[in-house]
Amino acid sequence: MTELRNVEADLSRFRARVLVASLAVLCAFGLLAARLVYLQVFRHTDLSEQAESNRTAIVPIVPNRGLILDRNGVVLASNYSAYTLEITPSKVANLEETIAALEKVVDIQLRDKRRFKRLREEAKNFESLPIRTRLTDVEVARFAAQRFRFPGVDIKARLFRSYPYGELGSHVVGYIGRINQSEKERIDEGDDQGNYRGTDYIGKLGVEQSFEKQLHGITGVEQVETSAGGRAVRRLASNPAIPGDTVMLSIDIKLQKLVEDMFGDRRGALVALDPKTGDVLAFVSKPTFDPNLFVDGIDAESWEALNESIDKPLLNRALRGTYPPGSTYKPFMALAALQLGARAPGTLINDPGFYMFGGRRFGSPENEKGGIMDMHRAIVESSNVYFYSLANEIGVDAMHDFMKPLGFGQITGIDINGEVRGVLPSQAWKRSYFKRPEQQKWFAGETISLGIGQGYNSFTMLQLAQATAVLANNGIKYKPRLIIGTQDPVTRAMHPLPVAPPEDLGYKPENVAVIRKGLAGVVQGGTSARVFAGAGYLSGGKTGTAQAVGAPKGSKYNSAKMEEHQRDHALYIAVAPAEDPRIALAVIVENAGWGAGAAAPIARRAFDYLLLGQYPSEEDMAAVQKGLAAAPIGKPRRAADIAALPVAGVPAMEAPRVEGPAAATAARTEGVVPVAGKPAASAPVAATLPR
Repeated sequence: MTELRNVEADLSRFRARVLVASLAVLCAFGLLAARLVYLQVFRHTDLSEQAESNRTAIVPIVPNRGLILDRNGVVLASNYSAYTLEITPSKVANLEETIAALEKVVDIQLRDKRRFKRLREEAKNFESLPIRTRLTDVEVARFAAQRFRFPGVDIKARLFRSYPYGELGSHVVGYIGRINQSEKERIDEGDDQGNYRGTDYIGKLGVEQSFEKQLHGITGVEQVETSAGGRAVRRLASNPAIPGDTVMLSIDIKLQKLVEDMFGDRRGALVALDPKTGDVLAFVSKPTFDPNLFVDGIDAESWEALNESIDKPLLNRALRGTYPPGSTYKPFMALAALQLGARAPGTLINDPGFYMFGGRRFGSPENEKGGIMDMHRAIVESSNVYFYSLANEIGVDAMHDFMKPLGFGQITGIDINGEVRGVLPSQAWKRSYFKRPEQQKWFAGETISLGIGQGYNSFTMLQLAQATAVLANNGIKYKPRLIIGTQDPVTRAMHPLPVAPPEDLGYKPENVAVIRKGLAGVVQGGTSARVFAGAGYLSGGKTGTAQAVGAPKGSKYNSAKMEEHQRDHALYIAVAPAEDPRIALAVIVENAGWGAGAAAPIARRAFDYLLLGQYPSEEDMAAVQKGLAAAPIGKPRRAADIAALPVAGVPAMEAPRVEGPAAATAARTEGVVPVAGKPAASAPVAATLPR
């Protein structure tokens, strides 16, 4: 009986276990079925897209960068295609061994390795980085035959920027370089993140930087089917890239070259404007640099030479260099006297050769003739005493308020980044600039030097040229501009940029006439008469000499005893023709001494080029470069007969074949040169823009 009960109990337990196991199995199948329903029904779309992405890839198509032209259609920046040898570090087991093996196949220099190392430090590990650029067809074929040995290494066809005239106009045109970390963060935070997919380069300086948005274009995309190894096997769909706009400058590049050549090895700047529009005709800063050095990534030696040079070739002196204006300030002081009623044109001031104020003697280093001065003679002969006394009568704050609308010590608003303000002093400025209370007080003696453009005065050549253009245009001020139009690369439509509305400063015509007559007198019988002797036109101008460093109290200036970088600067402002000016300019030659000896001759040749179509003779050019010129010597050459501008582009090589949509885009886009290393031909766009 007991045994029967035990058997029934065992059977009961067995049935319970079977039931539990059955329920567990049913639960498991239920969960599996639920999961299948969830994946097949609710996640169908999402998983289908993921599965599709496993066999497709979205590849960005980098747009061709827009051309940069001068006002006559001369190409200043273009593109060319070339092969690059690139490594993706994340796909390479031993990077050092791979590079060492590559050296036996392709020529890789030490500078290439240094550039690759720097790029690797800046880039993410999975990015493809160039170890060699601009490979020849022979090198491409040699690598292709041994490609199987180098996983993670590939040949790519890329577009490169070319600056065919090298150093010419480099501060205006600027350059492009690889996107650094701070620029990448700025792009990621903005609205252009998608537009820079696949883009490694961005404008760094000049027009390349200031008009990056127009020049860059719009990135396209291409959907391709990939193999298990990740290689593209078939193009599925594409949205082609839209190339960047062509940008036309107001610069006359032949005038720019003439001025740069006249500077020779000297430092300085020149800005020439059309006073009736504000167009910048020349924007010179010397010394210059070669922007092609930056395209592939500048090597350490070249960067050190540029960055540590005492001549500061990377400094755009026309835009960012600030200098005392010296005696070129005197015509504006005279205009202030007339407008403010401080002094009439016929008011006579005795000039004994010095000015006494507060027990201090203010001298005249320009060796004036002295005597009784009215306003006209004071401008023509550059009387320091006349303007010392005038500054004392007007006062620092009244001077500041008059000079500010002229643009002195102000941002002009030119359409290029990096402009500096300079210093137009006032009592309020001194209180804000200096920290110690004893330094903040304005002393009456400080006002005296301001009248001849010294003291705290510190302006750019752009500001001085703009103020000169205001005089030339009878008190009407235009905003300077470097860009006069753009061209759509697809529709070929030209888009001239409108001139900004001018500002009338409200000067009395008779007052402006007095100043312009004085400027013409400087050329006819004043400090620059020898330089403009025999000119086929009448111009107006004013020479100036500005201290580079202050001389010790009681000492006399002696350039022979000073270091070259400590000598006075030579300045000149000028307008031409005097009766109806078409050009106004300001020029400085650093540490070159008197304005009539070094700066005015440059202005004379620039006017001869623009107004007479004349180019200096070779002996005259040599004299100007040495600061030994007055009026032109030798027989001037016809500007039209001067040979074409010398091209300083990269060496020509065979062009790579660009496959897929990129090839179609390149084929219909101006600015991509079919032969690597050769700049594009000038696009026929100049005729449709106002000159």
